[in-house]
Amino acid sequence: MWQIAIVLSIYIPLVILAGHYLFRVTMKQKTWLDPVLDKVDGVIYKICGIKQVDMTGKQYVLTLMLSNAFMVLVGYLLLRMQSTLFLNPNYIDNMEASLSFNTIISFMTNTNLQHYSGESGLSYLSQMLVIIFMMFTSAATGYAACMAFCRRLVAKTDTLGNFFIDFVRVITRVLLPISIVVAIMLVSQGSPQTLRANKTIQTIEGKMQDIALGPVASLESIKHVGTNGGGFYGANSTMPFENPTVISNIIEMLSMMLLPGACIVAFSLMIAYRKKKTIFGKQGLSIFVAMSMLFLIGLVTVYVAERAGNPIISELGLSQELGSMEGKEIRFGVAQSALFTTVTTAFTTGSVNNMHDTLTPIGGLVPMFNMMLNVVFGGKGVGLMNMMMYVMLTIFIACLMIGRTPQFLGKKIEEKEMKLIALCILIHPAIILLFSALAVATTAGVAGITNPGAHGLSQVLYEFASASANNGSGFEGLSDNTTFWNVTTGLAMFFGRYLTIIIQLAIASLFAKKVWYGDSLGTLKTDNTTFTFFLVAIVIMIGALTFLPALALGPITEHLQITS
Repeated sequence: MWQIAIVLSIYIPLVILAGHYLFRVTMKQKTWLDPVLDKVDGVIYKICGIKQVDMTGKQYVLTLMLSNAFMVLVGYLLLRMQSTLFLNPNYIDNMEASLSFNTIISFMTNTNLQHYSGESGLSYLSQMLVIIFMMFTSAATGYAACMAFCRRLVAKTDTLGNFFIDFVRVITRVLLPISIVVAIMLVSQGSPQTLRANKTIQTIEGKMQDIALGPVASLESIKHVGTNGGGFYGANSTMPFENPTVISNIIEMLSMMLLPGACIVAFSLMIAYRKKKTIFGKQGLSIFVAMSMLFLIGLVTVYVAERAGNPIISELGLSQELGSMEGKEIRFGVAQSALFTTVTTAFTTGSVNNMHDTLTPIGGLVPMFNMMLNVVFGGKGVGLMNMMMYVMLTIFIACLMIGRTPQFLGKKIEEKEMKLIALCILIHPAIILLFSALAVATTAGVAGITNPGAHGLSQVLYEFASASANNGSGFEGLSDNTTFWNVTTGLAMFFGRYLTIIIQLAIASLFAKKVWYGDSLGTLKTDNTTFTFFLVAIVIMIGALTFLPALALGPITEHLQITS
């Protein structure tokens, strides 16, 4: 457990520092990178013809959607014709149509679900110009939407900003500098960074083996910093080239956790800035603590389940002194694997340093439930927006119970907002459950399930939970590179990403147009311990009511079967 404690103790001061920096970038205050990057941004604005003027809500959403659609089109064409382009020393063929559709939607929605192995399915040009490029742009899109949402929620006037400016600033001032630092760290630990072709060597057994090389470190850095998750190799961060040492493992976990947590700190500072204060506000702290409580509950559950091991193996008289080590790397063990599993699904990154398909049933339930909730920090920016829906719902329910007018940040929560909030919360489970039902009810869906019974259902639930939450990890027992799975998960990723963002920005727009009221003695306090515990209870209760029947047929049944 001390390994876990060290990582979490390093994380807290880092996230506070990053949050203050994000706040300055978002509010266009001076940073130490401005003297250089102001000129870089100016060149980008001039070349692209970007006018530095505020947008309306509709303009912001439309610009976001159209820019993402353009990148999807260009990326799709590159994947379909990669064999004829340059930087293809390993002679990789063009990607098939349905797989190209799934891949390009996956990386544009910050999901990075991979139905292919990167070392054999993509040329170096595709890895850099499609995959790495979209890891930057998808993360920047999510952050830009989040900060527009926060600005509009906090502001006393109808203020939104400009999508292109938010988009460019977060890439040049946040994602790029941090990714460069992380890439250098990973290279120092042994991750390759080269454009040379794969090497064929003779092993100590006298057999020939291909060693896949490429720009691994640069992809791995933005993969984690941008909460993307797609690996250069099919084995993701279990592959020694992607994650060579315990130090690189810690670097990758901290990279995943940094910016989603920093978004909460930045939001809290925006609230304090409105109130003309300069310290981290209690409102952000209550949200951060609520997310941390959900995270720690999941972490402890995974660790205990994996440390206890498989009861069937114990019944056979075999030792499990190290815990359940199936699918885990010896160099990481149960502690580092349990923490990585919880981090990658709580922060919806999708990177894996162990095979989730081999987790114990309860150990596998936790990452699945993290993605079903999709509010335990979540992806870069999007997790905070999702949690804000539950914050407003909790305020509404609490005020109904005590007979007060629901109000948040000086704005009243009324019927129109509550309808949109309810719709936003329900979209995510509807995508998971409806697509899962379609998969188990059709021949094409069932054909991909390789493990019968409860575990097979768990694989299906995990796949669509990962797609809808824009996570990207998988149980990997599915034969998912088929037209059915490529198309259905592609649609799940698309709807899970853009429908919620559009609705959330619409809610923020409604709040921005409302009259601002100061707090009074009758205003419900939303920044104290009582509200924090109530918020956690509401999140768990809604998650359980929505998903418990499906989970009972999957991981819970499997757990009962192996313990009976």
